[in-house]
Amino acid sequence: MGMENEKKIILKGTPYEIGFQHGEAVKEKIHTSIQTYAKMFEDTAFITWQQAIEKAKQHLDAIEKYNSRYLDEMEGLAKGAGVTFEDILALNARSEIALTNAPDGCTTFALSKPKTTKTWLAQNWDWRASQIDSLVYLQIEQKGLPIIEMITEAGIIGKIGCNSAGVGVGLNALITNVWGVKVPIHLGLRAILESTSLKEAVKKVDHNQMASPAHFMIASAAEGMVSMEVSPIQTDTIQTVNGMLTHTNHLCSANMLKLIQETPIPDSTSRLETIDRLVEGIDKRDLTADDFFHVLANHEGYPSSICRHPDPTQPIQMQTRTVFSIAMNLTDRKLTWLKGNPCEHGYGEGRP
Repeated sequence: MGMENEKKIILKGTPYEIGFQHGEAVKEKIHTSIQTYAKMFEDTAFITWQQAIEKAKQHLDAIEKYNSRYLDEMEGLAKGAGVTFEDILALNARSEIALTNAPDGCTTFALSKPKTTKTWLAQNWDWRASQIDSLVYLQIEQKGLPIIEMITEAGIIGKIGCNSAGVGVGLNALITNVWGVKVPIHLGLRAILESTSLKEAVKKVDHNQMASPAHFMIASAAEGMVSMEVSPIQTDTIQTVNGMLTHTNHLCSANMLKLIQETPIPDSTSRLETIDRLVEGIDKRDLTADDFFHVLANHEGYPSSICRHPDPTQPIQMQTRTVFSIAMNLTDRKLTWLKGNPCEHGYGEGRP
């Protein structure tokens, strides 16, 4: 399951034990994550790490009510990594701290019947180049819950992946002026990955439960897929068209746009147009992960393309790149991923 970019780390036991194993296994990477975000918060939000912690602590009550197991896991993670609980809390609330100021660029798409014979979910995750050294591939085994496979940043307990029930999730960041003292979006992602059905997954993140705006692409091998734009003040869904869903980094729901002011990165619209065209043009019904990586290696609009590369005209603190690519065959419960740009692995037509 997956390319041998990083060894899969298997975590099992109580929430505290799972966290401790995570922290102990990738201690150095967690320290790198903290350093990356401390610098980012300083450069883009103009706050210190301690100030970031104070903002993250505002979410504690909401997390406790949402799922107290997540706090136990973060406690164990901190102990295993030799950092404070507050450090880990800040990492898990990093989108709520940084994403009103820091640009992002991810391209996500999902395919199902009648477009394809199986249900697929794929994306490029674009972010700070330094976080490529903090990637971890986790398998989480919990009593009474589906087995999770996930690519995440060391120290963050929820992100992009799928589970043994055939449910998967992708993420697109949205840059807006909205924030609420609710559940951090990375914990919403974890809750989706603990779901056994599409209906359950949607329920975990609907009704304005999330603390900041984001897009979640949720798919289920048995039930199809849905595109969800979430926020603390409005939540909306976008249904599939002919077994296809796509999303980049701007709001697509008219209802959301009425209430939320956003400042999307300029290339988000052009990338959405490109991925729409590429997905529409797929004429094979029996696809492999390679087919998805070829799409994700597209360089139209380079360097701010689907396969994103650093833009030398931008300040260094604002530059992003594709940190990993992922293709999930939810029907066969198979996750495949590539560390770095897919073009570096021989996909697409190579770098311009």
